[in-house]
Amino acid sequence: MSDLAIDYGDHERVCEVVDRLMYCAEHVSVSFDGWEEPHVKGPGLYFAVIGDSDYGAYADPMGDNRWPRDTAPSVFDGGVLATAAESVSVAQDGGVVVAVDGEIEAQMVRFRDLGTRDEETDLVDDVSYEPWMGSRHMSAIETSVRPEVVATVTLSEETGRVSVFRDGEANSMRREEIGGRWRGE
Repeated sequence: MSDLAIDYGDHERVCEVVDRLMYCAEHVSVSFDGWEEPHVKGPGLYFAVIGDSDYGAYADPMGDNRWPRDTAPSVFDGGVLATAAESVSVAQDGGVVVAVDGEIEAQMVRFRDLGTRDEETDLVDDVSYEPWMGSRHMSAIETSVRPEVVATVTLSEETGRVSVFRDGEANSMRREEIGGRWRGE
C-alpha cells in the first residue's frame, strides 16, 4: 500500500475508489519517461471523488474535454482505467469527477475557487498551501474541503508528483518515491 493511503473508517468502498485513482496516477507518472527532458510537459491528472451528484454549484464544464466513458466508465475497470488515464493526461484538461461508487463522469470540469459561494467563506481558513503546489494542486486542496467532496487526487505535469487531498490536508509523494520497494528501477 502506498504512503498516500487515507483511512476512511468504515467506508472501505470509498477508500478503494480513492486508492484506485491514486494507483492509476502513480502508474501514469512512472510510465512516463520524459520527466528529465527540458521544456517537456508531462502527463497531468486531477480527479475529485464526490458524494453528491450536484457538483454544478462549484464546477463548470471544460468545453469539449471528456473522459472516455465508453471504454472506462468506472475506477473498477482495471487496465482500461490506466489506459484511459494515460490518454486523458496528455490530451485533455480539467478535473475528472468520480462518484463514491466509482462511476466516472464524462464531462471534465473546472472547479471554482473556494469562497465563491457564500456558504464556503468559512472553509477558506481550512486551506494552507505548500511551496511545491501549482494551480492544479491549489485547486485540488481547496476542492477537498468542500463538504460534498471526499478527496481529490492529482498528478503534477511538471514533476510527476502524486498527491491525495482530504479536508484541506495534502499527502504527497514525489515521483522518485512512488512505488517504494516494488518499483523496478
